[in-house]
Amino acid sequence: MTPPQRRTRLRPADLLRLGMIGPRTRRTRSALSALGISLGIAAVIAVTGISSSNQAHLLARLDQLGSNLITVSPGKDAEQRPVPLPATAEKMLSGIAPVQQVTATGATEAEVYRNDLVPKEQTGGLSVLAARPNLLDVLHATLRSGQWLDRASERLPVTVLGDQAAERLGVTAPGERVWLGGQSYVVRGILAPDDLAPELGTAALVGWPQAVAHLGADGTAGTVYLRAHPERVPDVQAVAGATANPAAPGMVAVSRPSDLLTARGEAKGALTGLVLSLAGVALLVGGVGIANTMVVGVMERRGEIGLRRALGARGGQIAAQFLLEAVLMGFIGGVGGLVVGALAVYGYAVAQGWPVSVPLYTVVAGPSVSVLVAAVAGIYPALRAAGASPTDALRSA
Repeated sequence: MTPPQRRTRLRPADLLRLGMIGPRTRRTRSALSALGISLGIAAVIAVTGISSSNQAHLLARLDQLGSNLITVSPGKDAEQRPVPLPATAEKMLSGIAPVQQVTATGATEAEVYRNDLVPKEQTGGLSVLAARPNLLDVLHATLRSGQWLDRASERLPVTVLGDQAAERLGVTAPGERVWLGGQSYVVRGILAPDDLAPELGTAALVGWPQAVAHLGADGTAGTVYLRAHPERVPDVQAVAGATANPAAPGMVAVSRPSDLLTARGEAKGALTGLVLSLAGVALLVGGVGIANTMVVGVMERRGEIGLRRALGARGGQIAAQFLLEAVLMGFIGGVGGLVVGALAVYGYAVAQGWPVSVPLYTVVAGPSVSVLVAAVAGIYPALRAAGASPTDALRSA
């Protein structure tokens, strides 16, 4: 009686060596196959990375322009009279958790003229405001010339003029003098136009201590400017009125987030959708390339398949060999594509002056997805190789 034959089993190390036969013996074809998936993954990394870098640049610009800026100012009562903010408003608003920066301007009783010979009624529509030293930082405003108020100059008779104020007063450069609050003030700087706070364009700004001591300011904030976390702007807006004036929250005017906030959200969603769409197309192309290469590989290696089947290899072992070859090519291509894509993102972002941003999920998902796509693409060729008849395969070879 013939003893029963034992079923042969391949150890993982043996299976790995078999899987490397194709890539090792057909280096050119394997390299081209890996290159196909590598280009697909590189395209995914490049598209996501460049889009993410562009998105980071765009969102930073939108935030800089004021999508996260909130203005809190006095509201009006039933008789349309302004209701001043409480003296604690600025401090209370700075205590809101998502608020990142707070600054303010305050009203004064002073007027500004070119000199003491100008009639008092010819104010030119200009105002004199007390200003905090961090006003420019919070508003992201800039100076056209000169210097801003600092801790040393905020107690001195110096002023910074808005661009329109300087034009109306005939001031062309820092160092000139204007008549402000009944005395001569030195112009320390001139502001550049600022779309976020156009009211500063027609103002003469002086230091807070100087305004309180000599210009009739009462020390309370007339307008408070807040910079909030971009994702928490609506939350801050909802509580700003009650925080600034708990006794009469309806008497506080809280600016609505700029239309830039809506543009920020739309830009983020549009770019994300574009990235996902292009990434899907690139992966599909890479998968089709691997499937095509593996099918051709099965047809060319029918003799090898027939010989292995004749020597006792089971169909599952043949399928595992070809499937492993596809996975190895996918992994190699995925890692190569990750490196190439990351370098492309870095070079392009640096050339454009953008922040370099390669999403972490693409770094992890790139090789993983390439292996998955390669495995799916290799299933049909592997099953076709496993189902080949030994005699037919040897005859066709």
